Amino acid sequence: MSSHGPPVPVLARRAATIAVWAFAVWLLLTWTVTAEQLTTGAVVAISIGVAMAPLGEVVGPWRLFEPRRFAGVMSLAALGLVKIVRANISLAVRIWRPSRPLRSGMVVVPTMLRSDGGLAAVGLISSLIVDNQIVDLGREQHVLQYHAVDVPEGTKPEQAEAINAPIERQVARVERSRR
Repeated sequence: MSSHGPPVPVLARRAATIAVWAFAVWLLLTWTVTAEQLTTGAVVAISIGVAMAPLGEVVGPWRLFEPRRFAGVMSLAALGLVKIVRANISLAVRIWRPSRPLRSGMVVVPTMLRSDGGLAAVGLISSLIVDNQIVDLGREQHVLQYHAVDVPEGTKPEQAEAINAPIERQVARVERSRR
């Protein structure tokens, strides 16, 4: 007798986990709470969960609430929020005072993270900060390439690391909390 995939309870657990993540994303994207919106979101989330369940395991969102991981996630969220606000204020000042020189350019920054999730988190979180947008990833070279709003001439590698190093440290802390 041959098996054609994981047993039904495993697929149901995977589908439920994916559906919870998809519904959370739906709520964040729509930012509206009406009966129609919640019903549509639930149907879409369940459909995505069922369709993607055969692809493999997914970490449940409830794992974010494990004490060590929760502290790391909250610290990462606070750091991201502070950096987003600072970058937006800085950009507004640049717009209001055009005399400030704008030296945009590309910066290649080393990365200490190796996991797919860690690299994705650093790329997404750092791209929410308006002064640096991730452009490319060199997995073999362990580097990230950013487009930066302000790149002073003669930028040294340790100065460039300030783009992603604080976020990387926090992401690494969250990753270590799994163990």
